[in-house]
Amino acid sequence: MELLTAAQMRAVERAAMAGGAVTGRDLMDRAGAGAGVIAAIDATWPELAAAPHRALVLCGPGNNGGDGFVVARLLIGRGWDVTLRLLGDAAWPVTPDARLNADRLLDLVDPVARDPARFKGSLRPDAKVDLFVDAGFGTGLTRPIDPDMAGSLATAQASARRSVAIDAVSGYCLDSGRWLGPEGNAGRADLTVTFHRPKLGHVIGAHGVAAGRLVVTDIGLEARGTTDVGPRVALVGRDHLRHWPVLKTGGHKYDHGHALVLSGPMGRSGAARLAARGALRAGAGLVTVAAPGSAMLECAAQLTAIMLRRSDGADGLAALLGDPRLNALCLGPGLGVSDRTRDLVTTALAARRATLLDADALTAFAGAPEALFDALHATTVLTPHDGEFARLFPDLAARLAEVPTAGPAFSRLDAAREAAARAGCLVLLKGPDTIIADPSGQAVVHAALRDRAVPWLATAGTGDVLAGIITGLLARGLPPMKAAAAGTWLHAGAALAAGPGLIAEDLPETLPQVLRDLAD
Repeated sequence: MELLTAAQMRAVERAAMAGGAVTGRDLMDRAGAGAGVIAAIDATWPELAAAPHRALVLCGPGNNGGDGFVVARLLIGRGWDVTLRLLGDAAWPVTPDARLNADRLLDLVDPVARDPARFKGSLRPDAKVDLFVDAGFGTGLTRPIDPDMAGSLATAQASARRSVAIDAVSGYCLDSGRWLGPEGNAGRADLTVTFHRPKLGHVIGAHGVAAGRLVVTDIGLEARGTTDVGPRVALVGRDHLRHWPVLKTGGHKYDHGHALVLSGPMGRSGAARLAARGALRAGAGLVTVAAPGSAMLECAAQLTAIMLRRSDGADGLAALLGDPRLNALCLGPGLGVSDRTRDLVTTALAARRATLLDADALTAFAGAPEALFDALHATTVLTPHDGEFARLFPDLAARLAEVPTAGPAFSRLDAAREAAARAGCLVLLKGPDTIIADPSGQAVVHAALRDRAVPWLATAGTGDVLAGIITGLLARGLPPMKAAAAGTWLHAGAALAAGPGLIAEDLPETLPQVLRDLAD
């Protein structure tokens, strides 16, 4: 599924309305009516559809507030006790479509006095409400909301048994998923309803978690509009893998590549063995661990289907790479941070094979990242977590650490794209929201959120297995972007299959189940 920025979503809406087939009022009614927020509320909490309840609806001054007026009107029509509050400095909504729906609501609840001021004031209900509807600030928020306002929002949300946000939890930038301003009053929702396509901030940054369950609803834009505003970003899913050559369809082992994983010295070879197991389970035809003499017995005692070769230092690696059948290399897991590691990386990159660099292979260049960048080539994949990313790209990490004061805020996607352009190769920035970007700006996101959340991956060795899975796919001939994206999806799928209590050794053993399910 495509992920949109706020600008891309506005372009889609403008294109749809330009031909006259749909109006802003149409879109707002659809957003609030049966195909939108109300339907999502009913589907998520069927008990609320069975009888009238009590709701607090917050409406901002723009079109997000207009969606809230539609929701409030429909709930009142069902017999609900609805408390409505207006947010912002304006006495009444400032956009024409929002004002139209506000007036329709006012005709219903205040036909004589027609006094918008009655809806201003505290967001705190007199008693706990069954539903809080956050229709304050949605997709286009570009500035922090007032801290007192943010505090009132958080209080209102806490007072509700259930909360739903329209487009976004108010206060978050949906281009980055980051809270604008200090995070002390950042809110969250049980359910977020958005329209047409998910936005970047629904799956990256803190908002990916704060948004709760995400429902994407159709408001009549499917066959209209364009997203030719900035580069496109896709959310990696099962359908991608079904169209890529992830599953074997024939041939013999030599048709599926030969991956080489470098090991650290005695006592540090476990990470390489985990990576090698991941590469073999991902379908590499052959996998070899190259170990220094000190680790040979340790590795031999643990490896069976995986082959073992001795390799001492850069000269030993260079000799092994005289075999052109070794077509994918994995360096980093357990190698240690040393001059030896830097020499190994330089030698491996000079061979111009598909190469994955992880862990110590990245940290070894923390003092001189340019020396690494000068050696990288287009079929290299870097797989840093946030700490390793900061060692290679300290300026980008510093920008991510700054408190954003305006939107669109600098995001993990922006950071990964800039890093890939600087390095001249693919960068996979690990996390619950894993960003995969190449030097051209092409990017995909894998979100281990909601039904794909796997917090038990936060344990030693799981990153080594991911490195191996991607290396195995590189050995099989997948280009770096597809290998990295497919490997990330398979890695999370294996973690889901293993479940809580997972240890790194479980991941390669659950991959066959994930691949089998993919074939169904």
